[in-house]
Amino acid sequence: MIGATGTAGSRVAARLRGRGVTVVEASRGGGVDLVTGHGLADALEGVDVVIDVSDPVPDHAHADIVHTLNTAYRNLVMVCSAKGIQRLVVSTIAGIEDPVFDEFPYFVAKRAAHDVVLAGPVPATIVRSTQWFEFATNPAAVDFDDGHVIAQDWLIQPVAADTVADVLVEAALGQTRTPRTITGPEAIRLPRLVSKLLAAQGDDRAVRVTEPELGALATGALLAPDHAIVLGPDVDSWLDGVTLDGQATAPPAAAAKDVSRPDS
Repeated sequence: MIGATGTAGSRVAARLRGRGVTVVEASRGGGVDLVTGHGLADALEGVDVVIDVSDPVPDHAHADIVHTLNTAYRNLVMVCSAKGIQRLVVSTIAGIEDPVFDEFPYFVAKRAAHDVVLAGPVPATIVRSTQWFEFATNPAAVDFDDGHVIAQDWLIQPVAADTVADVLVEAALGQTRTPRTITGPEAIRLPRLVSKLLAAQGDDRAVRVTEPELGALATGALLAPDHAIVLGPDVDSWLDGVTLDGQATAPPAAAAKDVSRPDS
């Protein structure tokens, strides 16, 4: 399990253990680094199936993210092959193949990483999902700082991380009808989703809207493709769950600068 401590990884690991599957957790915090390859071979010793929900970003802002992800996934495929891994399941973002993202480095890097995985010798399944509901707290598009909340005006069709975890587990266990592209039931603008999350948590901070770096993010380029399988819950049902279990909690103003990057 690569990225086992993240938003999806922790959910996948819990589901697998609930089915009696032994889970080996691998994460950077646990000494496994995809980019350098450090600790990877030891972590995969005796493993049959690898699920990757990691987000191997560069250590500094000026690094080449395409090179970083290419290196990370070449390392992963090489070690999986050497260790006789039977199946590699990778979670990624739906819609990033659209040419409108050709100048968006992170998505270009993710595409290149997929090519590395699919061209490798290990049987691979890539599960594509639209943005997760939990993206409402992601500092890549939402800034919680000094009592203010600023959200980029992305138009998304979010799906729950719990739902993504369910599909990844089915793919890892070899279910033949596992959907390859999944999405949630409804489209929503990210600032609206953030506002609804804050309200559900009794947080009265207003959300200021800002334009995204790339205009296509505001016009629906990341909405689900026609062939995507629609899976619940919807926005309001997900929010009901958030208020009960405490997940996807928006950071308070005092803690905003300590937020770590989620893996969605």
